[in-house]
Amino acid sequence: MTEPLMAASSLEAPTLEARTIFKVKVRILSFVWLLYIVAFLDRINIGFAALTMNKELGISTQQFGFLAGIFFVGYAICEIPSNLLLHKLGARIWLARILVTWGILAGLTGLVHNAHQLYIARFLLGLAEGGYFPGILLYLTYWFRQREQAQAVSLFITGIPVASIVGAPLSGFILDHVHLLGLASWRWLLILEGIPAVVCGVLTYFWLPSGPAEAKFLTQEEKDWITGKIKAEEEAKRKTHSVSAVRALVHGRVWHLAAVAFALGTSVYTANFWMPQIIKAEAVGYSNTMVGWLVMIPNLVGLALMIVISRSSDRRLERRWHGAVPAMVGGIACLSFAAFHSLVASIALLSLLAVGIYGVSGPFWTLPGQFLSGFSAASGIALVSSIANLGGFVGPYAVGLIARRTGNLRGGVTLAGIALLMLAGLLLLLPKSPRGRMGGPATADP
Repeated sequence: MTEPLMAASSLEAPTLEARTIFKVKVRILSFVWLLYIVAFLDRINIGFAALTMNKELGISTQQFGFLAGIFFVGYAICEIPSNLLLHKLGARIWLARILVTWGILAGLTGLVHNAHQLYIARFLLGLAEGGYFPGILLYLTYWFRQREQAQAVSLFITGIPVASIVGAPLSGFILDHVHLLGLASWRWLLILEGIPAVVCGVLTYFWLPSGPAEAKFLTQEEKDWITGKIKAEEEAKRKTHSVSAVRALVHGRVWHLAAVAFALGTSVYTANFWMPQIIKAEAVGYSNTMVGWLVMIPNLVGLALMIVISRSSDRRLERRWHGAVPAMVGGIACLSFAAFHSLVASIALLSLLAVGIYGVSGPFWTLPGQFLSGFSAASGIALVSSIANLGGFVGPYAVGLIARRTGNLRGGVTLAGIALLMLAGLLLLLPKSPRGRMGGPATADP
């Protein structure tokens, strides 16, 4: 009698597991994915606005690099306190606040009259959005175990290429066709693409539970299962390599990951802010709408490979090589960019760059969660993300400086390639196991 009961139990557990994970992916992951598309579109649409805005406001390539990057200074300032507040107050309230405030500021950015006003608007937009990305990464650790996190994070981060796939042709169309009330089309681009953030902020407050305990879409059995699994992993992390919230800010492994993140941020935002102008320079005589369609191509390639790489990473529970290999491919493509001068070759090499920056993202962003939990995860993930966003300042600004001196944007692509190769090397220097600690003795997590 005991054996049939045991057999029935063994069959029931995977069914409960599969059912619970499926529900969480449909309700939680799909919604935060939508939010990230909205967020990233507001963050990078300045790259498309630049196609006409720079001439109207008299903005040089150096000034554009600075205004693209100043966003991340404001963002980085708020990331650690924002993540700690999210962990304390709950994701539903805090994420809703972030969305509404940044949506309003994103729309107001379309009303500036000169470069200096634009600097201020972009900085304030960074302050408003600060903490959103690390907040979502932290939030996903409440719902997904380590074995599912690379795919979950990667699916969430697919919002980056999808934002470009959707936003690039939309932005190009607005630039070419929307001229209402005497306002320039680039102003309408910024205003119209800020509205979805406000709408999504209201939806977040009513739709997004702060954690499994508040999830009305789960049965009590499913809540108990997911809470038990996450708690067991948290306890295991505390026993093997526990780190306090304060200790996480000076932990050697955290700063190693921050160095990787800096290189990643440098390459990601160099590509996303400057790609429309890079392609426009090659696509002489093409309309802004056509440039938008061409920008889609590298992002589609990057999206497809991103999903494949993240699934392989989860299946093998291996992160270092799954991140390093695409980074090396992207880096080599960038260093080859200056040798080619055709539109087709440029699109092909930019597609490999997209594989590099997107392919590494899923495996990499699971690494902090391997040894951080609770408030230490909140502070550690926020620190790593802050340093990544400082790369988001350095990369675009450096490209602007290089372009001013050389007269073209090819040197900026080389910069992204160097950053990706450095990223690959730093990833491979990480220990194979999260048990291999770097940086001092462990302390208790509060």
